[in-house]
Amino acid sequence: MPSTNSVLSPLPTRSEYLSTLPLWRRCLAMLNWRPVYAIEQQTRLHEISSLASEKLMLASEKRLLDSERRTRQLESEIALLKESNARIARYERELFSCSNPVPSTDDSSPS
Repeated sequence: MPSTNSVLSPLPTRSEYLSTLPLWRRCLAMLNWRPVYAIEQQTRLHEISSLASEKLMLASEKRLLDSERRTRQLESEIALLKESNARIARYERELFSCSNPVPSTDDSSPS
């Protein structure tokens, strides 16, 4: 039955680690000749922290790319709106310049 520490901890205990070793390595471990265990555990911790920081970096890069894509999309939408506004302004000028002016009357009193 696994201990509750092994469920909570991603790293195996020393006894769990030793049980995975070949017989000759277990014998060396019984003689207390085990510098490899500490190195392997440090390496695993380093790999775990490297993976976590890499995930954070990838997420940051993804947010940056999404932001740049959204900026380009907004800039193209702004250009389209400016073009549409210029077209509308040109049509309004043509409409108002072509329309017949209202004839003015000398009578300034309202009817």
